[in-house]
Amino acid sequence: MDISRILPKEPPEAEVLEKGDFKGEDGLWYCGKCRKPKQKRINSEWLSNKTVWCACDCRIKEMEERKRRDEYEEEMRRIQRLKDASMMASKFREASFSAYTVRKENEKAFRIGKAYVRDFQTMRKDGHPKTGEKNIGLVFYGKVGTGKSYTAACIANALMEMKVSVIMTSFVKILQDIQGNEDEARYIDILNGCSLLIIDDLGAERNTDYALEKVYNVIDSRVRTDKPMILTTNLSFDEMMQTTDIRYRRIYDRIFEHCVPVEIPGNSFRIMRAAKRQKQLADYYE
Repeated sequence: MDISRILPKEPPEAEVLEKGDFKGEDGLWYCGKCRKPKQKRINSEWLSNKTVWCACDCRIKEMEERKRRDEYEEEMRRIQRLKDASMMASKFREASFSAYTVRKENEKAFRIGKAYVRDFQTMRKDGHPKTGEKNIGLVFYGKVGTGKSYTAACIANALMEMKVSVIMTSFVKILQDIQGNEDEARYIDILNGCSLLIIDDLGAERNTDYALEKVYNVIDSRVRTDKPMILTTNLSFDEMMQTTDIRYRRIYDRIFEHCVPVEIPGNSFRIMRAAKRQKQLADYYE
């Protein structure tokens, strides 16, 4: 049997050798940098004293570095694809816990958000480290402008950096998409395909039977897939728990079967920033 016919084709010598390479006393080529052989001889049942090219230490290091670089670039591309598919508003794309402005009012939400990211994979697979419950969700509630959406976006971005699929949208946007989508079931399947679904502005949707039925269907279908969700709302906990409207009651009951309420109290960040800018301008022109 002519084994040479099935061996990989050897590269031309000119493609392998570099300036400084040299031939040793054994007749093999050596790397001029690391001094390690670029060739070796094979003796086996099928081959006798066959000289073949091999990788020296320099070449091995170069290949390992290239592999790490390619893996990193592919990871970055995958994260970017996740972010592109996340439906997230552009203003939240850069939200991160490292840029989070922590104050007394939002410190608890900050800690819970970071812990949620830390425990997410374990919670989904084995259950929460303390309670054993799987797929726990969160409801961030409080006044307008306190950072509820930003906190949720921090969680989303941190998880996507861990290559976890996340969709972050709003009920207003969902209702618009459903009205313009002939296949509502397919659209909801897309929402439920991600590992974490974040829905902003619960309670901002129109107060119609149609809208509230769609909101319930989205939440109910998510619960049925046994996957976690995070919601934000400007409603107070009492407003949600004490509503007498049966349409809202069934929505909130379904949510709190699987989501933990987290209040972010305090005044609006936006109002405080505006007041600070006004003061800065006033001081400047005095």
